[in-house]
Amino acid sequence: MEAEVHKVPLHEIQDLRNLSLRENNFQFVHDKCHGAGWADTYIFSIGKETVGYGSIWGKDDRKARDTIYEFYLLRSYRKFANIIFPKFRIISKAGFIECQTNNHLQSEIFFENARNINAEAILFEDSFQTELRIPDTLFKKNLGNNEGPEYVLEHTGQIVASGGYVTNYNFPYIDMYYEVKEDHRKKGFGSLITQELKREAYRLKRVPAARCNIKNNASKATLLRAGMKVCGHMLIGEL
Repeated sequence: MEAEVHKVPLHEIQDLRNLSLRENNFQFVHDKCHGAGWADTYIFSIGKETVGYGSIWGKDDRKARDTIYEFYLLRSYRKFANIIFPKFRIISKAGFIECQTNNHLQSEIFFENARNINAEAILFEDSFQTELRIPDTLFKKNLGNNEGPEYVLEHTGQIVASGGYVTNYNFPYIDMYYEVKEDHRKKGFGSLITQELKREAYRLKRVPAARCNIKNNASKATLLRAGMKVCGHMLIGEL
């Protein structure tokens, strides 16, 4: 049967997106692209059957549409991926493809089609609860500055680290961020505030996640010490 690929409004593929997000069950880094108006969506069909969807955005220029970042097929139609993906690539005119390696379907498509592959970020998910402690240190909500970080870490009454969340990801995931003041680094404050942000995330009925640059060994070590684990990498390649 002939595969068809058509550009459509977001609402026409939303049910398929919901299936994709539920199946993958992880924080999807580029989930916000649709809501921000940075993406175009395409629907895939074979005969009269809708079988999947794809999305593209502009990785370096948000007005561009040159990078495939979503490719999803219903399970019973995944055997046609080698027919549908090339057609999607041609019709969308995409020159690049991005992939989270914890997305198994898209990883397979990625490695079969991408070249000049680069890893940009390490992705983390929660693994276990730690019990890190530093004497005379307090984690609390930052009530004194509405425009500043959401939470701070105080040591002997002095703010040594700050952090919070980015919430524009697929529910229930929430992305943690933190920063330790330069003169207080390498003392364990980064891991401690990450530990407390994890706990706070669960109190907010969200699931904590994080990521860091592929070359940021210090941040990676901090997240691992706070009970996070590597769950994948963010890759980009040319088509």
